[in-house]
Amino acid sequence: MKLFVREHIPLFLFGIAQQILIILVYWYDGYKHPLTALYACFLSLCLFVAYLGFRYYTHRLLYKRLTYPPAALLDSIQDGDAAPLSSAVSRLLDIQFKHYQDQLIKYEKHQQEHLVFMNQWVHQMKTPLSVIDLITQSEEDPLFENIAEEADRIRRGLEMVLYMARLETFEQDFHVEKICLREIVQDVIHENKLYFIRSSVYPDNQIPYEYTAQTDVKWLRFMLQQIMSNAIKYSAGSRSTVTFTAFRDEQALCLEIRDSGIGIPKADIARVFRPFFTGENGRIFKESTGMGLYLVKEVADRLGYEIELESAPSRGTAVRIRFPYA
Repeated sequence: MKLFVREHIPLFLFGIAQQILIILVYWYDGYKHPLTALYACFLSLCLFVAYLGFRYYTHRLLYKRLTYPPAALLDSIQDGDAAPLSSAVSRLLDIQFKHYQDQLIKYEKHQQEHLVFMNQWVHQMKTPLSVIDLITQSEEDPLFENIAEEADRIRRGLEMVLYMARLETFEQDFHVEKICLREIVQDVIHENKLYFIRSSVYPDNQIPYEYTAQTDVKWLRFMLQQIMSNAIKYSAGSRSTVTFTAFRDEQALCLEIRDSGIGIPKADIARVFRPFFTGENGRIFKESTGMGLYLVKEVADRLGYEIELESAPSRGTAVRIRFPYA
């Protein structure tokens, strides 16, 4: 109703001017008795009110749609009024919706093709990496050790690319089961044992066996891989320890990964979960992508977990995954 009134304010003003004009016409024409002029004004007012009532009744659905925007995309598809303007607006919205839907279908098809391509490409790249591993394992030359290290770095990069692509279809690639936190952490440590050794960093798994969580194993392993990779990278050469612990508080089971690396400047902590943000440490470690913690946060949000991070320069970093109680 408010929109209807605002739209017709010029018409209201025109109606008032019309009433004044009628009275003046009667007055200058010599009709000194006011009842005739007032009767003419009354008839004009009745016609004006009847027109406004008819106008509002035939356009009420249009004004309702304009006053209360749709809460969802499909809500924009509604039957319109019989009035020509309302029908035209409804047809326009229907056409726009169909165009938008066509574009969305094309985009989703493109995304699906991109995901399939990325999956196939990553798996194809893993084959030559496996061959490189077999060759380097049988050689003791330091040159082959460097090749193995670079191949391992490529493998971690491929895993990041693969899981980033899979985020688009997260709901279709999700399976919850009960897992032992210590065993999962130990598996990821084993996968990164060469990375630990080459970086002179040592893992310390202190998680009790009785700590379990309901989660998706594949995505949790990916989160641990990214956090562990950062802990090793920023502690390389320090001969320090990356400690894995777990504890319970009133609201959640917490899994903590703590390193003794270079730490994160206070000014950067609030931004480390942004995509492609490398901060001050990125100027020191040129291979930093700024995507690891961003992907960890994205996966945690989809799983319903919280990510906590505390750090200080030269004092290391602690990242906690909080598994809320059911």
